[in-house]
Amino acid sequence: VALISGGVTAIEEELKQLSNSFADKSTALQEMHRKKGGNLMMGDLNDILTEEVMRNVKVHNTEYLKTIFVAVPKSTEEHFEENVYKLGDKIAGYGGPDWSRDPTKLGEPVQFGSQVDRHHKRGSPVVPGSLQKIDSDMDSTLYAVTILKGQYEAGYFEGDDFQPGTKVDFEQEFAKACKEKRFFMREFAYDPAQSSKSAMALEQLQVEVDGMKSGLMRWCKTHYGEAFVAWMHIKVIRVFVESVLRYGLPVDFTAVLYKVFPGKDAELTSALDKNLSAANTGDDDEPDEEDDYHDFVLLKFEV
Repeated sequence: VALISGGVTAIEEELKQLSNSFADKSTALQEMHRKKGGNLMMGDLNDILTEEVMRNVKVHNTEYLKTIFVAVPKSTEEHFEENVYKLGDKIAGYGGPDWSRDPTKLGEPVQFGSQVDRHHKRGSPVVPGSLQKIDSDMDSTLYAVTILKGQYEAGYFEGDDFQPGTKVDFEQEFAKACKEKRFFMREFAYDPAQSSKSAMALEQLQVEVDGMKSGLMRWCKTHYGEAFVAWMHIKVIRVFVESVLRYGLPVDFTAVLYKVFPGKDAELTSALDKNLSAANTGDDDEPDEEDDYHDFVLLKFEV
């Protein structure tokens, strides 16, 4: 029994490894299909947006400006277009020296650096007039807007030590502002070759999954017979042991294998009870179906 069990355990472990590898590849393939066939909120934009669409889009990525892409649900499309230039209106600081009222003080130290409150006047980092409608589907619309990348907070002196200024990034804060309004900022950099690369990667992954599936099927067909034979050996050993425990030694019994059609197992058991009962009184009363004890060893299993 230990030898049979060891052989079956080795088959089971190998099957688990092959099944896990196949499941991982299948999951990766499903994820790739989901991204390729997804909408503007979830799908890979390099696969969705064609070269013809992107040719008409002005994309900026300079030291101070960056064009970002925002997916908006159809139900909030009008609201987004009306309020896009107010989106994140607490992010950018537009305060500074008031030169228009007193130009004679231009250049005085008090009007520059850390002594100027740049945040007493705030607004959205979205560049006016930069909104572009890119594409739409049944669920959402994709827009492009250009925003200020950030702003510099001036350094200052603490005694004789100068504390350097810092750069404030607006992109992350703007993404949070979009999320609060149920708009989805998409990380996207257009690459004309990415679509063909994705198609090739998808095709390659599909080939790998098909190959692993064929290999797994061949492995199962090869090892099924071995596992089935081991399983039947265990059943025969169990019948032998229970028969010895029931009838004792020396061994004098016959083991019979019945193939029963669906729904006929109760009739077979009843017939065996009538013919193999120890008393064998010829009583035609039906045996209690809930009584699992018989005058013979009975082992049921399904194939």
